Amino acid sequence: MPINYTAIRRDGLSTQISDTLRDAIIAGELSADQRLPSETELAERFGVSRPTVREALKRLAAQNLIRTQRGATGGAFVNRLDWAEAYDHAITTSTLLISMHDVSFETVAEARFALERACLPLAVERRTSGTLARLQSELAHQSAATLSDEGFCASDVAFHRALVDAAANPVLSYQLVGAIEAMQPLMNMITYRARDRAEITQCHKALLAGMESQDLAACTDALDRLAVYTISLGHRRASGS
Repeated sequence: MPINYTAIRRDGLSTQISDTLRDAIIAGELSADQRLPSETELAERFGVSRPTVREALKRLAAQNLIRTQRGATGGAFVNRLDWAEAYDHAITTSTLLISMHDVSFETVAEARFALERACLPLAVERRTSGTLARLQSELAHQSAATLSDEGFCASDVAFHRALVDAAANPVLSYQLVGAIEAMQPLMNMITYRARDRAEITQCHKALLAGMESQDLAACTDALDRLAVYTISLGHRRASGS
């Protein structure tokens, strides 16, 4: 379906234009790496001024949907997003949403572990020697007595990120990255003073053993134990005990 260049109101023009072009990108009417019409062409087609079009393009660039190039072959092009960029956006958005809307610790924990649990079947089935090496490395790191609280939290996140990535499904990893690299660090900030590192590393050891033997039931049990322990820490923190 061709882009409708005329269906805009006279108020909020730049927003409407950016929304129209964004929808065209999402629908595939403007494909990755395709050059957009020039500012002059867009202004004529939408019946607006070039500064209005320029503002609309700035909005799209801020959303990382387009990029601009200078020179004779330059212009505005539909961006080809990669997974790493998408992960960064998902982490930022998840962190802001949770921190701005006063979501309870238990709600965050419930979401994080439910999402991670859903990933386990594929992770157990598809884990590789590289995955196991990542998990083993992080577990060894966590067991070091000299490791700082900050270092332990970072290793905790890295361990669970490796677990999720073991599913070898970039779409699933994208959906879970907010849980692992946004929710989990916020949970760690709340519980790190009260938690017992040995308890967490024991759960991690059980997860690793289950991954090594490709035992889904063992992995699920270990993750469930970690979930129960983590939520109990949140309750203790809330009660001040």
